Amino acid sequence: MDQYRIPCVIMRAGTSKGIFLKENDLPAPGPERDAMILQIFGSPDKRQINGLAGADPLTSKLAVIGPSKQPGCDVDYTFAQVSITDAVVDWNGNCGNISSGVAPFAIDESIVKCHEGLNEVTIWQVNTQKVMKSYVLVEDGKAKVTGDVAIAGVPGTGALIQMDMSGTAGAATGKLLPTGNPVDVIETSRGPIEASIVDCANPVIFVRAEAVGMKGTEDQIEIDGNKELLKYLEEIRGIACVKCGMAKDLADATKNSPAFPMVAFITEAQDYYYPPEKKTIRKDEVDLVSRLMFMQVLHKTYAGTATVCTGVAAKIPGTIVNQVIGKENPEELVRIGHPAGVINCYSEVTPDLTVKKAAIERTARRLMEGYALLEKSKDPRRK
Repeated sequence: MDQYRIPCVIMRAGTSKGIFLKENDLPAPGPERDAMILQIFGSPDKRQINGLAGADPLTSKLAVIGPSKQPGCDVDYTFAQVSITDAVVDWNGNCGNISSGVAPFAIDESIVKCHEGLNEVTIWQVNTQKVMKSYVLVEDGKAKVTGDVAIAGVPGTGALIQMDMSGTAGAATGKLLPTGNPVDVIETSRGPIEASIVDCANPVIFVRAEAVGMKGTEDQIEIDGNKELLKYLEEIRGIACVKCGMAKDLADATKNSPAFPMVAFITEAQDYYYPPEKKTIRKDEVDLVSRLMFMQVLHKTYAGTATVCTGVAAKIPGTIVNQVIGKENPEELVRIGHPAGVINCYSEVTPDLTVKKAAIERTARRLMEGYALLEKSKDPRRK
C-alpha cells in the first residue's frame, strides 16, 4: 500500500469544525509536523479537495491533544489555524470554539479519567501557555452530546459545555492591555484611528464601526465583497500586530501571523437582519453589535476567544467596548450581537485589571472517527 494512516477525529466544536489528532501520532513540532498537517488538510488549495478540511477558515482548524505534562492540568492542547491558500500552519493563538471540543475528545479517548455527571477538566493551552477549565457532562462513560442548549450559528441543540478562560489574560502578549492603554491612536493610510487592543484568550483590536466607514450591522456579502475595506482592516490589524510585538512589520503580520490578533468593529445595540434565517436580531437582545474579521474575511459568527476578549474589554474602563456599552460597571453578562445571532460572555474584572471570570457556553459533537490516509512518498519522516 502506497499510503499510510494517522488516527483522527473530526469534531464540530462551538461554531467551528476541526481535525483532532493525538500528540503522540505526530512528529515533534517543526517543519515535518507542518508538512504532515498540510497534507491531512489538503492545503494549500482553495477547495482543500485532496484533504479533510472544509475550504473555509472556520473548518480549517486543528487540535493536537495529549496527557498534560503540566502539574495540576489534565490535558495539553495545541491549536493551529491551517491556511487554505498558502502552505502555512499558524500556531500563534487559540480558538475558543475548538477549545470546547478538547475535554469531550479527551474524555472519549480516555486521555483523562471521568465520572458520571459533571466533570471539570483543566486544560493547558500550549500556544498561549495559559490554563483553561472546561465543564462537561458525562453519560455512560462518554461526553454527553444531546441536550437543550442552542448556540447561534449551529442548527439544533446539544449538551452544555462551559468554558472558563479567566486564566488566559495576556495570552499572546503577556499583558491584558498590551500597550498599557485602554485606547491607542493608530496612524493609518486614511489618517489616525482610535483602537483598543485587549489580550484575553486571544488579542483583539477593537475599533468603532463608524471609524472605518461602516454601520456595524453589515452581512458577509457587504463586507467580504468590499476589497478596499478588507485591505484597510488588514492594515489596522497589521499595525496593531506590530505594536503588540507579534510581527516585525505589516508584511510579516499578514504572512506569519494571519489569524491573530483579530479585528472587531463594533457599534451600539440596535436591530439588524440575518438573511439566511430571515430573522431580525432585536436591540433589546444585545448589549452591543460587533463584526469580527478572521483570516482577512468576516467571521460568519463570532470566535469564542473574541467573545471572551470582548466581554472582558467591556469591564475595563475607557476601552472602546466599554464606551460603546455606555455603562461604568456593566452587568456580568455581556450579550454580543454577531452576524448569525447572539453570543454571551460572563465576565468580571477587578479595578486592578485582574480577570476573575471569563466564561462562555458552547456545545460540541464528534462527527467522524477513523484514519487520515497520507501518501507514503510525501511522508516527511522518510529520509
